[in-house]
Amino acid sequence: MNQLEQLKQYTTIVADTGDFQSMKAFAPRDATTNPSLILKAVQKEEYKPLLEKAVRDHGGKSMADIADQLLVAFGRRILDIIPGRVSTETDARLSFDTQGTIAKGRTLIGLYEAAGIPRERVLIKIASTWEGIRAAEALEKEGIRCNMTLLFALPQAAACADAGAQLISPFVGRIYDWYRKATGQEYSGADDPGVQSVKRIYSYYRKFNYKTEVMGASFRNTSQIVELAGCDLLTISPELLQKLAGSDAPVSRKLSMEAAQSADLQKLTLDEKTFRMMLNEDAMATEKLSEGIRLFCADSAKLDKLIDALR
Repeated sequence: MNQLEQLKQYTTIVADTGDFQSMKAFAPRDATTNPSLILKAVQKEEYKPLLEKAVRDHGGKSMADIADQLLVAFGRRILDIIPGRVSTETDARLSFDTQGTIAKGRTLIGLYEAAGIPRERVLIKIASTWEGIRAAEALEKEGIRCNMTLLFALPQAAACADAGAQLISPFVGRIYDWYRKATGQEYSGADDPGVQSVKRIYSYYRKFNYKTEVMGASFRNTSQIVELAGCDLLTISPELLQKLAGSDAPVSRKLSMEAAQSADLQKLTLDEKTFRMMLNEDAMATEKLSEGIRLFCADSAKLDKLIDALR
């Protein structure tokens, strides 16, 4: 078996792309999108019709409404290809707006359900700010499942689990990027700070019996992926899926319930003040969270311009 086939024995594979052909080629169970991936996709000739149809059918509505229709159009097409769930992201500009995020989550689920898609097949993607976590807590109580993104540190993960979030997406590659730049060192395998962060979060969840799923995300190389074999899910770009499919090097389970039970971890008790202070004390997590929100906001604004140009 190639590495991708071996990995599928231990971990659910998710396609980190808005490209339909890649999903058909690699047969992931789930798929996840974000503003950057959708922006990239709609600039390709084969996906422009989705953008044009959203504007044509809903041109009299607000920019935000048209963008929502476009995101759900992509999600519906993705669900025609994959057997599992699609993640659709709320507007990053709502990252510090609990009520706005709740309203957006309800809107997106409503559009899917109006199209005949059951809510069980959709994850609403929300930034792991304090405000975003509170929004997820409210949405989960309504049966709207959430994928907590832009997650870089254990306090974020702990707060998401306490809120009952369905799934978290810790960003391996962006953690790696920060430490590589800060220290000037190269990291690989088990020494990679991004890999270590996800292992710690996975162990914390399993040790304290949380049901929240862990989905490693934002990979820079296949070494990071292989080191997380056994994680609940891994969301992987088409380029790295191709590399895994092209290698027959051995893959063994690295994360397990048994190992997690013996991990040296203390359970965190987090109110808002403690959460904010712990996050503030982690320079990497603070910087990468802020940067990630800014980047997604910028790409959402670019998508708005593309929509406006067609109105």
